[in-house]
Amino acid sequence: MDKVYYMRIALGVIAGAISGFIIAPEIDQGTSVGIALGIALAFYGISIGISRNMTKNMPKEVKKKAGYDGVVPFIFMNFVLMILVYTALHQADILK
Repeated sequence: MDKVYYMRIALGVIAGAISGFIIAPEIDQGTSVGIALGIALAFYGISIGISRNMTKNMPKEVKKKAGYDGVVPFIFMNFVLMILVYTALHQADILK
């Protein structure tokens, strides 16, 4: 189960970095939130598929736990990396 946990953290980092690169300062807030949530949901869906594949031969209760194990770190890393990448890329625009 540790592999599922760390895989979700890694996918949260990747999703946050992609969101930070895609969102530009000229995009309005509603669209930015939609883009960030869409990317996060897509990567979480990918992580569910991977976790099901990783827990194929395990008992049913382990498979259930694999569906939601690592959700909080996924969300946290997604937000942190999105903010860091966005700030690093658009620092000059933010400081105006």
